[in-house]
Amino acid sequence: MNWPMSELPFRPREKLTEKQKYFQNIRKYTHLKGPNDKITSVAIPLALAASSIFLIGKGIYNMSHGIGKKE
Repeated sequence: MNWPMSELPFRPREKLTEKQKYFQNIRKYTHLKGPNDKITSVAIPLALAASSIFLIGKGIYNMSHGIGKKE
């Protein structure tokens, strides 16, 4: 059943299948296939984890030495 399309697709079908073949043949993890995916999947979570560990360590140090207490 080929229904007539009411709208034109965003991209031509040939370009879409070409992109699909390219991404399916890459031998990386699925979330690291794009060119900028390493920034969003690796760098940002590592930065958040490092800053949270630093702040937790600073808070434990301050609590154990009594720094920053209000009267």
